[in-house]
Amino acid sequence: MQLLDGKKVSEDIKNEIAAEVKKMKDNGEKVPHLAAVIVGNDGASLTYVASKVKSCERVGFESTLIKLPSTISETELLKKIEELNQDDNIDGFIVQLPLPEQIDDQKVLMAIDPSKDVDGFHPENFGKMALDMTTFIPATPFGILELLERYNVQTAGKHTVVIGRSHIVGRPMSILMGRKGFPGNSTVTLTHSHTKNISQITTQADIIITALGVPNYLKAEMVKDDAVIIDVGITRVPDETNEKGYKITGDVDFANVSKKASYITPVPGGVGPMTIAMLLKNTLLAREQRALRGQ
Repeated sequence: MQLLDGKKVSEDIKNEIAAEVKKMKDNGEKVPHLAAVIVGNDGASLTYVASKVKSCERVGFESTLIKLPSTISETELLKKIEELNQDDNIDGFIVQLPLPEQIDDQKVLMAIDPSKDVDGFHPENFGKMALDMTTFIPATPFGILELLERYNVQTAGKHTVVIGRSHIVGRPMSILMGRKGFPGNSTVTLTHSHTKNISQITTQADIIITALGVPNYLKAEMVKDDAVIIDVGITRVPDETNEKGYKITGDVDFANVSKKASYITPVPGGVGPMTIAMLLKNTLLAREQRALRGQ
């Protein structure tokens, strides 16, 4: 069994990006600038956004954090997004989800300029991804592809089972694993809450990508020997033995499944760090594309 070490690979990617940014600086070019919009005071979101800002500093990007009150109206938020769309200094930006209930997430994502949508959530970017065109791939699926590629995990002709059909992970992953090229060319089954006899499907899988958010959902008896296991789940489970009062747990019963797997991602330290690294990669791509357009 080999660990797919997202922590290590994400550091490699950040070093590569930092080297690119240094070249830009040395050539007197504008360096990438990422902005993050956060609405309200959700603890997990604040922590996550803070780590994104810290990662920007680490690779030499400029970054802007825009904190807005949870009481903000949809109209005001859309106005702020339009300002960011028009701001030539900003190459890419994200709006941290979830948003307060008075705001329609879909409306907000639709308002972001697709050329600055480094999260890859805009329908234009999602459509391009589905058609194998160059675009921003959502950061978590992009990170999974990168892990598979860097560990040279073979995907062609393999049976990939994706558990969960969210627009952020499950659905894009099912499209990407079936595309031509590497990683890809696998036969994909997308499972979800209405799937019957899920164990019959997972036990036939060469690769399982689970993004459910249900701690320890995938058990050893649901997995065949030498399967590749990608765990996107990340849930805080109460744990009094831990000083924080909780532990971070994935969708996979790691202790038992790891005994059967050929490759497996740990939680934490697997897919999570890759997500931030690929968001930075998308921002670098956004800057390069804007430079080509003379912006």
